[in-house]
Amino acid sequence: MDTTVFETHESAIRGYCRNFPTVFESASGARQVDEDGKSYLDFFAGAGVLNFGHNNPRMKDALIEFIQADGVAHSLDTYTTTKRDFISRFQEVILEPRGMDHRMQFMGPTGSNAVEAAMKLARRATGRREIVAFSHGFHGMTLGSLAATANDAFRQWAGVPLDNILRLPFESAPGGRTAIAEYAAALKDPSSGLLPPAAFLVEPIQAEGGVNVASASWLHEVQDLAHEVGALLIFDDIQAGIGRTGSYFSFDGMGLDPDIITLAKGLGGFGTPIAMNLNKPEVDDHWAPGAHTGTFRGQGLSFVAGTVALDYFTDESFLADVLAKGEVMRERLTRIASAHRDDGWEVRGRGMIQGLDTGDGAFAKKLQQECFDRGLLIGPCGSGGRVIKLIPPLIIPDEELAEGLDLLEQAIDATVKDL
Repeated sequence: MDTTVFETHESAIRGYCRNFPTVFESASGARQVDEDGKSYLDFFAGAGVLNFGHNNPRMKDALIEFIQADGVAHSLDTYTTTKRDFISRFQEVILEPRGMDHRMQFMGPTGSNAVEAAMKLARRATGRREIVAFSHGFHGMTLGSLAATANDAFRQWAGVPLDNILRLPFESAPGGRTAIAEYAAALKDPSSGLLPPAAFLVEPIQAEGGVNVASASWLHEVQDLAHEVGALLIFDDIQAGIGRTGSYFSFDGMGLDPDIITLAKGLGGFGTPIAMNLNKPEVDDHWAPGAHTGTFRGQGLSFVAGTVALDYFTDESFLADVLAKGEVMRERLTRIASAHRDDGWEVRGRGMIQGLDTGDGAFAKKLQQECFDRGLLIGPCGSGGRVIKLIPPLIIPDEELAEGLDLLEQAIDATVKDL
């Protein structure tokens, strides 16, 4: 393994490679293989991008056909047959069955850009500046989305004030169960000094924040207040959406009706970049042509693979399988946590996004290294990196899921013994 080129010439900002210190050469399904031939089960899946696995064969065939036919790979926002196919299929498979009339807005192909666009549109639509975001939330690293991100380790790099955000505690954080009611009361008090916000920006499941799962009742409380004060409701479903919880959206079946939904990561299916916001028409009408642009918002490769990805959501057995695998993950993590009850370990999640809160970032960091040494890729998250987040590809075979969970349990035992 030779990392000299990277260490000599690549920026010091590189991060994930320090946790996975090898040179990967190939990948398929739920596995990556390095240049020395060592195989790793991938329970990190590109930070939630690879919901359908590495080099998904259905998508690979479609992409090869597209490239060989000289398909339009880059199109800005001009019309292409591949974009038409994607929009039509998304409307048919996702929006129409839910009775949603949201419009699809494509922007620069990152989740951070999707959040930037959503915040900009909310401010334009309401004429207000302040946006309510929540503790432990992660919404991106560009200045607008970083203002909404709660993690101080990320915020400190901004170099400028990160303002026009009002931070409230998430439901599971201290004070979170009463914060919405208290904020609502303050907004009604003419002497509180508070003005109604432009929007409430919330992740139904906080992924990077520690796999914190909001209840339907709390999300309705947020939605009701947004409607009451004329603010928009923005759901960031970038990591927890697109099938991760056993339904397309992480908030499906809860009777919720967000004004804007931000999507990215797994949207393109294959791992190629794409981001898309779903805007209610009356909100989207506040845009003018070119008001939020981006060179790479017409990603032909992502439209092709993303259209194939939508086929999974016409297969009820696929989503049932995600729920079944999620239960396997949860049962194993619960068993592990119960063995460490005195240490306060806790399991959180829904479907195939599950987190094991060890309460100790240093322990989780050592565990990540132990897992890597054994051939398992995982990613800590949450406050101080104390939560082990498991987000394997949704298509992982049962035997590989079991193998990965075995490796995790073995790594935990070894790390505990080294304390």
